[in-house]
Amino acid sequence: MLSDSTEPKGALTIRTLAMPADTNPAGDIFGGWVMSQMDIAGAIAAVERSGGRVVTVAVEAMTFIAPVKVGDILCVYTSVERVGTTSITISMEAWARRNRIADRVKVTDGRFIYVALDEDGSKRRIAPLPA
Repeated sequence: MLSDSTEPKGALTIRTLAMPADTNPAGDIFGGWVMSQMDIAGAIAAVERSGGRVVTVAVEAMTFIAPVKVGDILCVYTSVERVGTTSITISMEAWARRNRIADRVKVTDGRFIYVALDEDGSKRRIAPLPA
C-alpha cells in the first residue's frame, strides 16, 4: 500500500470542497462521499492511461486515516500501480487542506481496479506504453 509521508504521492487529479450537505450525523464528511471522489479521480487516471472508457470493478484496499471536515479542500492524488491486459490498478491518496490553506493532512488512501471497455461494453485490451 502507500507509505505514510508528509508529501502526497502521485498526480493531483481532482480537488473539491467538502460541503455541509456531505456530512454524516456526527458532522464529519461522510466516508462514502470521500470514496466517491476517489473513484472519480481513479477513473480519470485510468481513462487517461487506457485511452478510453473504464468501469470500476473492485476497491482492493481503502483506509480512512483522519476525518474530513466541512470546508476542507479534498485533494486526490493518483498513480498507475499496475496495467494488465484489460485492467488497470490505480493507487490513490486523499489529502485535506484544512481551512482552505496550505496545511495538508492525509485522510485516506486506497487502491481501485478498473477494467477497460469498448463502445459495446465488452472488455478491451489496454495498449502498452511505447518503449
